[in-house]
Formats: sequence, C-alpha cells, structure tokens
Amino acid sequence: MTKNRESNRLIHEKSPYLLQHAHNPVDWYPWGAEAFAKAKQEDKPIFLSIGYSTCHWCHVMERESFEDEEVAGVLNDNYIAIKVDREERPDLDQLYMTFCQTLTGQGGWPLTVLMTPEQKPFFAGTYFPKESRGSLTGLVDLLSKIAELWEKERERLISSGENLTAFVLQESLEFNKGELSSEVIDATYQELESYYDPVYGGFGRAPKFPTPHQLTFLLRYYVVKGVTKALVMVEKTLQQMYKGGIFDHLGFGFSRYSTDQQWLVPHFEKMLYDNALLAIAYLEAYQVTGRDLYREVAEKIFTYVLREMTAPGGAFYSAEDADSEGVEGKFYLWSPTQINEVLGEKEGRMFCHTYNLTEKGNFAGSNILNLLHGDSYDSEKIERELKEQRAKLYEARKKRIPPFKDDKILTAWNGLMIAALAKGGRVLDNAHYLSAAEKAVSFLWQNLRREDGRLLARYRKGEAAFLAYLDDYAFLIWALLELYESTYQPAYLQKALVLNEEMLELFWDQEQKCLYLTGKDSEKILARLREVYDGAMPAGNSVAILNLLKLAALTGDYQFADKAERLFYFCGQAVEANPLGYTYFLQAYLYAQSPTSTVVIVEGKENQESSAMVSLLQKNFYHIRLVFIFLQRRKRLLRLFLF
Repeated sequence: MTKNRESNRLIHEKSPYLLQHAHNPVDWYPWGAEAFAKAKQEDKPIFLSIGYSTCHWCHVMERESFEDEEVAGVLNDNYIAIKVDREERPDLDQLYMTFCQTLTGQGGWPLTVLMTPEQKPFFAGTYFPKESRGSLTGLVDLLSKIAELWEKERERLISSGENLTAFVLQESLEFNKGELSSEVIDATYQELESYYDPVYGGFGRAPKFPTPHQLTFLLRYYVVKGVTKALVMVEKTLQQMYKGGIFDHLGFGFSRYSTDQQWLVPHFEKMLYDNALLAIAYLEAYQVTGRDLYREVAEKIFTYVLREMTAPGGAFYSAEDADSEGVEGKFYLWSPTQINEVLGEKEGRMFCHTYNLTEKGNFAGSNILNLLHGDSYDSEKIERELKEQRAKLYEARKKRIPPFKDDKILTAWNGLMIAALAKGGRVLDNAHYLSAAEKAVSFLWQNLRREDGRLLARYRKGEAAFLAYLDDYAFLIWALLELYESTYQPAYLQKALVLNEEMLELFWDQEQKCLYLTGKDSEKILARLREVYDGAMPAGNSVAILNLLKLAALTGDYQFADKAERLFYFCGQAVEANPLGYTYFLQAYLYAQSPTSTVVIVEGKENQESSAMVSLLQKNFYHIRLVFIFLQRRKRLLRLFLF
C-alpha cells in the first residue's frame, strides 16, 4: 500500500477491514444512502466487494487490483464501488452470498457482486485476478465488459437482476416444513459415519474444517445411544487436529481450517469463534473420557485467548491474519537452522525430530510444526520433555513481525468464548476462567447495549454500532446460561431472560414461526432472511432453540418450549433432507426427545457436602439433568441445568 496516497471515504470507518482499503486509489464508499444516491445520480452500476480483515484472498485481490491505478480507473469511471466488512454486516453477506451461490454454485471471500442502484445483483463471483489467465476471468476484462453492456444493453442487465432477485427471494423465503422424526438422529450419525476419515479423522477430504458441532453431536449420540463408533470418530478427530499443523504448537490456538486431508497445512488465520467452539468440544470430550489430553488442549486454547486475544476491558478480539509481511503463514514457519539457533544443535535435533521439521520442508520450502507421527506420538512425554524448548521458541517467535490482529469486539463471537470459558471454569474447577467470562459479560452489558437496552453487534475504539443480529442475542444468552450453571448467580439467568424476551420481540416471525437474522427495527434490505443452516458456527436459530428449552426447564415457563417446538416444525423437512447441515439444531432436538433426570440437593447450615456433590455433577458429562439445590439458610431454590 502506498503510504502517502490520499485517503478515500473509508478512512472515517471503524472496521479494520474497511480501513485496510482506506488508501486504495479506488473511490470506495461504505454501504449507505450516499453511495446509492450517487449511483442513481450518475446512472452507474454498483461494484460491491465483501470480505474481512484476516482473509488471505481478500489481501491478494487488494494487492493485485484495488491498489492498482488501472483497475481503480476502470472502477471509478464506470461504477460506484462499495466495501463491506462481512463481520459487521452478516445480513448483507448472507444475502449476496446467496445470490453468488445461486449463480455460480459456490461462494467464498472476497465476494464480488455487480448490481443495479436499486441493490439488485446481476453478476456475482468471488476472487478475480487483475488480468485473465487460464479459466479465470480478469477483473479489468470483466469490469470493461459489464460497463459496455450497461451502456448498450442495460435493459438486459436490469431484467437479469430483477429475475435473479425474484428467484433467490422466493427460494430463500420458502422452507420445507414438517414434523421431525426420531429416525433423523440415527440418519445423521450414519451420514457422519459414511463421510468419516478413519486414517486422519474428520469428515470428507481436503479442505477440512473442524466443525465442532458435528463432534459435540456425536458425543451426545454416544452418551444417549451407546454407540462406541461415535466416540471413536470424535476422539480420532480431536487427536489428529491437535497433532496437525492446524494447531499452533508454540503459541496455541487453532487455525480456521486445513487445506489438506491430514490437518497439516492450515489456512493460517485464527478466528475467535473456532477456538471457542473447539474449546467446548475438547472440554466435553474430557468430561466423557477423562483423558488428560483433551483437558490440556482446552487449557491451551484458553491460554492463547487470554494472552493474545483479550482486550483491556476483558472482551475478546475477533481474529488474527493468515499473512505476515505479505506472506501467508510466514510468522509460523521454521527451518531446522532457525530451531538450532534458538535451542542449540542437540536440543534442536530432538525438537525437529519430534515436530517433523526437515531441510526439505513441508510447506513452501519451510516447516509447519506438527506431531503427525502415528504410533510414535506420546503426548505426556512431549509435554514434559519439550515444554522448556517450546517456551524458548515462542519467545524467539515473538521477535518476528506478527500477523495483523482484528481488534474489533463482536457480541456474537464474544458470546461463544464466554460460554466456553464458563464451561471451562465449571468442568476444570478453574476460577480464572470463570472470572474472565464474567469480566467479558460485564463489558458487553455496559458497552454493547443502547440506553434503551437494545443490543449492538460491534465495538471498536469507544464506538458501539450496528443493531445486533439474531446470532448476537442467541450466543450471548447461551453464554449467560453457562455462567448461571457455573456460578448459581440469579443475575445471569435474569439477564438471559431479558435478552430472550427482547429477541422474541424483535426477531420472531409470527406467521412462519421462525426467527429472522435481523430485527424488525433493522435496515430494510432486499430480503429479511432466516438462517437455520449450521455452518462454521451454529445458526442463531439452532442455538436459540436449545436456549429456549433450557429456559423452559429452568423457569418452568413452557411457553419457551412451545416456541422451540414451532421452530422444529418450521425446519423439519429441510433437516430431514440434509441432516449434516443441522448438527447443532439436532442436538437441541435430541435434548427435546430425551427424558430428564432430576437431582435434588438439600443444603443446610454446613454446605461442604452439598458443594462436593454439585462439583461432581458439574464435572461429569450428562446429556440432560436438572439439579435442584434447596438453600435452607437463604430460603430460596436454585435450579442448575447440566447438558
């Protein structure tokens, strides 16, 4: 990027992603009325680019095209260019990604959309190089061709946009409703088994995503159904992910996904939501099996988050980039020579052997640290004997230029990490984790709510903005319920009830009996969509269902359970048709179909025995159990829900 280049309108934004493009020669606009008014005034189509700050291919397209004067000239002369941070505006991202997937059969970022001034798209794709090469159309050629069509055959483009919009909106607003059958649980397990990779763990071939809610579904299936193979799949996957390069063996934390089948080569960016959901998966595996490895991995995730991703006020940053110094993964790579310079030749040779470093390298002529050694792997020995060496290498790595850190605070992703820490505090009896979770909730409650209580989605540099989406509400309610289950403090349950009431008021579709992604007070865009697909993260609807069922059990108000039943019906046939896309949703359904166990503990003047009993119940994994604690001295009844 040219440092002294004049800035564009994005310089006034708070989004790190938009600020990365603030000195492009492209005359970028943020999404808003000014851009659309300008497009209508100048009679130009809109070039919409959606991405996020830690996206490798977003950086590539910026370097190749958006920093290029020729591309900027074509864009500025013929289009109104708009940049959107998908993490600030998931509603826009979902809407236009749906168009892209409809047109091309695939999606991804950067997302590139050409549309009319009325926001109706007529072309969509993802990454485009500057110049055409092979089967890839170059951005200059594409922009020039569309500009010519806009000039000479505009009605065709407008008609195309109208037809596409009508089709996508019809498809996206229609759901196959119907009753779910209990057989869907077994069908989901069977499909996961059919895609399971018995050699490397995980499901399918490259690229491989962790998808933690598939693993937590299998854990519940094992506990409820007693099918040992379900647990085998979970354990193999968790072990292989930890051994692979997708895990950072020096600084800890997981990257977003693996580009290969064996979990060796990650796409190096680290996302807060992945680490939160994976921490939960490892904690639950520890509860089920008692294996120390899973506890250690969860603790390492928390070490990474609390050390590297925690803001001064206690909330959590969003992500770390894949690139450093413009090179993907450079910060994380090592040669044997570099190892020996830090550890000395003898210890360096041992370390290189253990972590699979060679002169040839395993990535771009260098090495990703990994433990993919099959039967030679001994986690306890490695932890014990190489702890000091890892610490030395971590300190040496800190002297490198680090990847960019996206320091915006997202309510939804913070909700996931708070839930993970609260669970970690409970399962591992760790007061530090609980304290961190409580501090983060306090920050969100104070800084990401308007004066009228309306939840907001993003905080950065003193500014809270964007009306919160369904995920923000659902994930934060989940976090509050986890905190309540860990501390017994009624204030957390009360906050969860307040947010749940507000969520139903703002997002509930009275006609269709489902929850929208956006509130009824949000900006009106082409469509108000509903998301029920469990992707990299569980869908807001899926989490909301389980929250509703928990609240029904905790409060005795079965209106919550009635709402959950309506949501099950709304999505029923869609889930039956593709159960692998709804594995968190099906965890809620499995809960609803399972009998509840109840434990009553009466606490008198001396509470040591009752505390020990509650602690034992908390640390073990139960599919569904209600614990009633009668506190004689305080004259009140608490309900603790264990899932």
